Amino acid sequence: MIHSSAIIHPDAKISKNVKVGPYCVIGKDVKIGENCHLKSHVVVDGNVNIGDKTQIFSFASIGSDPQDLKFNGEKTEIIIGESCKIREYCTINPGTTGGGGVTKVGNDCLLMVGTHVAHDCLISDNVIFANHSTLAGHVNIEKNVVVGALSAIHQFTRIGEGSMIGGMSGITGDVPPFCTAMGNRAKLNGLNVVGLKRNEVSKIEISELRKVYNYIFGSNELTFKERLKEIKAEKTGFYTINKLLDFISGESNRSFCLP
Repeated sequence: MIHSSAIIHPDAKISKNVKVGPYCVIGKDVKIGENCHLKSHVVVDGNVNIGDKTQIFSFASIGSDPQDLKFNGEKTEIIIGESCKIREYCTINPGTTGGGGVTKVGNDCLLMVGTHVAHDCLISDNVIFANHSTLAGHVNIEKNVVVGALSAIHQFTRIGEGSMIGGMSGITGDVPPFCTAMGNRAKLNGLNVVGLKRNEVSKIEISELRKVYNYIFGSNELTFKERLKEIKAEKTGFYTINKLLDFISGESNRSFCLP
């Protein structure tokens, strides 16, 4: 059902069973999947692809030019996955040529009121942003992350899988997987044990992960790189530990949040 007051460009691709509420505006290059619902006063413009069963609430703005002074109208895109909920006053900006050209939101994500996703951000599946979370450009957020309300994440920062950011935090360094971080400027506060249990990680694996975390981030033995090398040499069959080690060893433009 499309409300009579909605303005939809004739070239926009609207799939079946899509509901478009009053005073929505949908641009030429927009593609909306099946069973989506745009509540009212939603603006979707630019090259935007929205997956099936996604809901977008009133006064959200998706696809407006990025807040990057280098942007010069080049053709870039936004990809939003399936079954997302994008609440009131959210803004999502497209990518830039210099940043890869794509801003992406994965499947089953919840963007609460006032969330801002800047250009070239890559957000994986099942991520929750509480009210007024703010992402600068080029942020990479892995799956199963929770970002607390009123938090701000610095550009080029990586947020590892299963981590949790406390409310009102300023994140200026990478947050390793399965950890918690909070504060201004944020520091690590340990493992995200609640998140690990919710994702059915066994007690044995959590215990082993805690030992690795404490040794890498809490020990005074050797240097940080030497401790990391020592742990990697031991090898393990636990997914969470391997994920943590791979993340820390990976390339990054930022330092790490530390305890």
